[in-house]
Parts: sequence; structure tokens; C-alpha cells
Amino acid sequence: MRKASIGIVILSIIVIGMIIPAGFSTNDKQIVITYGETTQNNANYKNIVDDFFKGQTNVDITKANSKIITADEVNKISKGITGKTYDSSQIFSSALVNLKDNDNLQVSVDKSKITTITGDMYLSALKSAGITSGHVYVTSPVSSTGESALAGIMNAYETATDVKIPETIKESANKEIYTQSEIVENSGVSSDKLSKLVNDVKEVVKEKNVTDHQTIVNIINNYTINNNINITNNDIENLATTIEQVQNVQGDVNKYESEVSNAINNSDSGNGLLDGIFN
Repeated sequence: MRKASIGIVILSIIVIGMIIPAGFSTNDKQIVITYGETTQNNANYKNIVDDFFKGQTNVDITKANSKIITADEVNKISKGITGKTYDSSQIFSSALVNLKDNDNLQVSVDKSKITTITGDMYLSALKSAGITSGHVYVTSPVSSTGESALAGIMNAYETATDVKIPETIKESANKEIYTQSEIVENSGVSSDKLSKLVNDVKEVVKEKNVTDHQTIVNIINNYTINNNINITNNDIENLATTIEQVQNVQGDVNKYESEVSNAINNSDSGNGLLDGIFN
């Protein structure tokens, strides 16, 4: 009996050796930090960001995967939306994504540093992209709009799940963020009111499967009148175009959601196998 037990232990060790690859890292794949390249290149800035993440989360950030978001990556998004071009000295905002906290999507924004994009705006854009789980934290070492952080958040989800987000989805989510940020900046409407408008209108459009641009314009216009929100006709047109784009990529969103769900379930199964062997 004793020889049989020893044999099982030896076999388990061999199996573990086969499962765990050479160079196995203790980094936690489901926790990813993305640093804006300006922040990454300044030790003081990076310490400020790390201190925020340490204070806000219950995770060991030294074991988190980390990625650097460059100006080139942000410009690929911004040039087709706002026409803005950033250089390597302007990418500050950083994000931490914790997929272990994955019951419901949550976004926590450092309001003392992120000046334009609110937690509700990130939440709305991420849900439009089919992202429904995890806890996202966004900060910056200095005052920043937070626009570039969405590129980092998307990158973090791809790293954590090993599932590529289709470009059509990225474009629609980024368009939503940029459109809202511009309206807040130019019109003076509160970000909370605008976020609620976008969310409520998206729900109506999705529920009724509206794809006609003018119909979406009418829905937004009626909403602004009923809720006493003062934005220009141009703002309404831009929002309608954005929401129309979100609606048009729903097929890609559904497919992405399915792939992410499978990836997370497979990851959980793999962890259970290892736990069982070690037990």
C-alpha cells in the first residue's frame, strides 16, 4: 500500500512537470496593469500610479502582468475619431484590470487626476464592447482626460483572456468615449447626465433593434427635451452616429462575449485541475 502511495506521488510530480512549462512565472495572468508610456518612463510618476493601485486593490501588484501603452497605439484610435495626435510625452493615464473580481463589471476612477472621462463613461463603453466582468481601476500621475486609458483597458482584457477584441468593437467603444468627452468639454453638460442619456438611449435602440440614423436622432432629441438636457443639434447628430455604430457591431460583440466566456471557464477548469493535483 505504501509503495502504491509513493508511486502516486511520483506520478503526480511528473504530471505537474508536464503541465507547468519551463520558465513558469508566478505572475497572475488575470491581473493586468497598463501604464501610459510617459508614466512608465518617469520613476516618480510610476510610483504615484502604483501607490494608487496598492491603496485601492487587495492584489499584489508586483505579481501582475504589465503592459506599456504608447502614443502610437493611442493615435491609431484617436486619428480616426477626433483627429488628435499625441506624442510620447502625453500618455499618462494608466489602468489595472482584475478579472478575479468578475461577478459584475465595476470601474473605479481616480477623480482627483482623471478630469474628463468618468467611471460611468468607461462602464458604458466597455459594456458596449461586450465586456461585462472584472474590476477596472483608472488613474494618472498628473491631471489627465483619461482618454488614452481605454486603449490600455482593452489591451489588458486581451492579455488577461487571450482573446483578441475585434477592431470594429474597439472603434465603436472608443468613439463612444471620445464623443461623450467632447460634448462634456464643449457644451458644459454634466458627465453624469450625459452618461445616463447614452445608456438609456442605447437600451431603447438595442431593445427595438433600431438601425435607422434619423430614428436614433429623434429618440435622443426627445430624451433631451424630457430631461432638460441642453446640447446642440450637432452633439445629437454625433451621439446618434456613435450609438448607431454600437448597434451595428452587435453581432461581433455577441461572438466576442462567447469567446471570452469560454476562455474564462477554461481557465477556471485549469486552475481546478492543478488544485486537485496539489491536494
